[in-house]
Amino acid sequence: MSRPTIRAATDVGGTFTDLVYFVTDPTTNAQRVVTAKADTTPPAFEQGVVNVVRKAALDPGDVAFMAHGTTVVINAITERKGARTGLITTEGFRDSLEIARGNRPDFFNLAYRKPPPFVPRHLRREVPGRLSQHGEEREPLDLSHLPAIIRDLRDAGVEAVAICLLNSYANPRHEQDVAAAVCELWPEASIVSSHEIVREWREYERTSTAVLCAYVQPPTERYLTRLSDEMTSDGFSGQLYIMQSNCGVDSVERTRRTPITMIESGPASGVWGAAELGRLVGEPHLLALDIGGTTAKCSLVKDGVVRVMTDYWIERDSRSAGYPVMTAVVDLVEIGQGGGSIAWVDDFGKLRVGPRSAGAAPGPAAYGRGGVAATTTDANLALGRINSEYFVGGEIRADMEAVHRALGEVAGRLGVSPLEAARGIVRIADHNMVNALKLVSVNRGHDPRDFALVAFGGGGGMHATALAAELGIKKVIVPHAADVFAAWGMLMSDLRRDLFLTKVARFEQDNAELVSTAVHDIQERAFSQFVDEGVGAEAVTCVVHAKLRYENQEHSVEVPLPPGTIDHAAIEATSEVFHESYKREYTYRLEAPIELVGIHVVATAAVGKLKPSPLPITGRRLQDTIKGMREVDYAPDGVHQAAIVDGNLLEPEMQAEGPAVIETAGTTVVVRPDDRFQVDQFGNIHLAVVPRFGTVS
Repeated sequence: MSRPTIRAATDVGGTFTDLVYFVTDPTTNAQRVVTAKADTTPPAFEQGVVNVVRKAALDPGDVAFMAHGTTVVINAITERKGARTGLITTEGFRDSLEIARGNRPDFFNLAYRKPPPFVPRHLRREVPGRLSQHGEEREPLDLSHLPAIIRDLRDAGVEAVAICLLNSYANPRHEQDVAAAVCELWPEASIVSSHEIVREWREYERTSTAVLCAYVQPPTERYLTRLSDEMTSDGFSGQLYIMQSNCGVDSVERTRRTPITMIESGPASGVWGAAELGRLVGEPHLLALDIGGTTAKCSLVKDGVVRVMTDYWIERDSRSAGYPVMTAVVDLVEIGQGGGSIAWVDDFGKLRVGPRSAGAAPGPAAYGRGGVAATTTDANLALGRINSEYFVGGEIRADMEAVHRALGEVAGRLGVSPLEAARGIVRIADHNMVNALKLVSVNRGHDPRDFALVAFGGGGGMHATALAAELGIKKVIVPHAADVFAAWGMLMSDLRRDLFLTKVARFEQDNAELVSTAVHDIQERAFSQFVDEGVGAEAVTCVVHAKLRYENQEHSVEVPLPPGTIDHAAIEATSEVFHESYKREYTYRLEAPIELVGIHVVATAAVGKLKPSPLPITGRRLQDTIKGMREVDYAPDGVHQAAIVDGNLLEPEMQAEGPAVIETAGTTVVVRPDDRFQVDQFGNIHLAVVPRFGTVS
C-alpha cells in the first residue's frame, strides 16, 4: 500500500509559527487539511518549526514537499543581529552609502540625522577601475591593494563582504573579478556581489541592498542549515523550498546566496494566497489584509495580479529615511497593529494602540504569563468578541482577572470605565488598519469599494467587517483555516525569479527591435538560470513588464508588455496602457515622449502547487453548528445577543444573518448585526457587509 503524499508549509511569524499540510489520498485524490500553531521561539526559530511539526503529529518522512517562510532576515536587520560587514566599492564612491538620498521625511527638522549605515566608514574600502553606464571599461580594474584590504577587514573582525562597483548593473565583469579574488584570499568569508541580486541602476540603492544582503547572509545560512539538519534528523527527505518576497518559492541553495530576497517572505505568501483564492472563487479585485499577533499587513490585487516592486524600504517612517532594499518585494503596507499590540496613553492623555507588541512572551495579559499591558486581544475578550472559555482553541484558559487589571490601568489614566477603554482600543486599532488599507488603495488611485476584502491571520476575521463597513466595501472573505493562510499561500506558489535589466531608450516605434532584443536577452538569462539548476526550459514561463516614464522624469511606472516579438503595434498598445496607469496613479497624463528605463521579467516554473478540492456536504443543519448565545459588544454597533457558531462544523452552502460570532481554534469571525455570511464549496466564509458610510473619506 502506497503512503500518502504530503505537501506542507511552515510560516514563522512574530508571535506564532504556523503549519498547514494537505494529505492527498493516492487512490481517490481526496484532500485532507491539517493545521497547527506553536509559539515562535526566538532566537532559535527552527525549534518553533520542529515544535509545530511535532504538535501536528506529522511524520517528516511522509512529507514530499515543504515550503518555509520566516522572519529571520527582517529580524536580523531590525534587531541589528547580523554579521560584521565590510564593503568594497569603486574608487571615489566609498561614502555613497552614507551620503544616501536627500529626501528626508522630517524635512523641517534642522536637527535631523540620517540613519547610520550598516557598514562604518573604516570598513568601507575602494579599488581603482571604472566602467561606463553602458558597461564599457574606462579604466582597468586594479586589484593590487586587495590583499591589504582583506587583511585589514579580517583583523577588524569582519565576517561578510559586500561588493558593489559603479555601473556593474550594465556589466558585472569587474565585480566578478573582485569576488573571485576575495574568495581566493579569504575562502571562509561570506561574499555578496550586487549584480547577483539586482541589475538596475541607482548606485546608493544597489549598494544598500548588497550591504544588507551580506549583513544577513551568515545568520541566515546558519539558520537554514540548522533547519535543514533538524528536519533531516527527524526523517525529512523531500524538497525544501524557501518563500521569497516576490510571492514565489526558491531553492535553499539559491536563498543562501542572496537571502535578502526573503526579507518579506511571510507577508508575500499571504498576499499570493489571497490572489490564488480570488482566482478560485471568481474575485479578481481584492484587498488582502493579514492581522497577526504583532503586525497587520495589507496589499492590493488588481485583475488577479499582485504588484511586485523594487523600491522597498525598511525602517522608513515619519522620522527616519530608512534603508532601501532593491529586490523584488510584494507591494504592501505593514503597521505595528496586531492582537498583541499594546494600548497606552501618551503624555497628552490620548489613547494609542501599538506599534509595541507583547509578542509571544509574555504575550497579552490574557495569556497568564506575566503580561501586564492591555492589548487588542485583551480588549476583544472584555467585549465578548473572543470566547474566554475557548481561548486559543481551548488550549489556554483566558486570565480574565489579568485582563481587567490591564484594562483598568488604561481606563484609570483616561478617566473612563474599563469597558469604555476596551471599546476605544478596538476602535483605534480599526482606525489604524483603515488608514493602512487606504494607503494601498485610495493613495494608489483605486476605490476600495471596487474590491472585496480578504481577511486572514488570527485577527483578520475579528476586525474585517468593521473595516469593510468603514471603507464602503460590500464583501469580506475569510478563508478556510484563515489563521494559517500565509502558510497555505506558500503551497499555492511556483518557483519564481524576478530579473531586472536597466535599458534607457525612447519607447517609440523606431526602437521596437531594440526593446525586443533586450527582452529576448533577459528571458534567455532566466531560462539559463533554471536549466543550470535542473529545471527543464519547457517548464519555465516568462511574463515581461516594461518600466516606463515620461522623458526626463525621475521614477517609472511598470506596465505589462504583450507576449511575443515587440513590434510597432505592441509599442503603441503598451504606450496607451502606460498613459492610463500613470493617470490612475497621479491623476493626470502628459503629451510627452515616453522613455523606457528597464525590463522586468517574471520567470516561473511549476513545482506542483496545491489544487484545492471542494469540501463534502453531509447534510448537517446550521442549527447544529450553534454552540449557544453570548452578549457581544460590536462597538460602535451596539451590544447584541449573538449566536456563537462552531466554525469547524460549518459546511458549504450554509448561510445566516448576524449578529453572530464564528469560532475556530485559530480565529474568530465577528458578524455584525444585519451582515450576512455564507460558506462556499471550499469552506471560505463570504460576508455581505452593510457599509457604514456611502463614501470613502
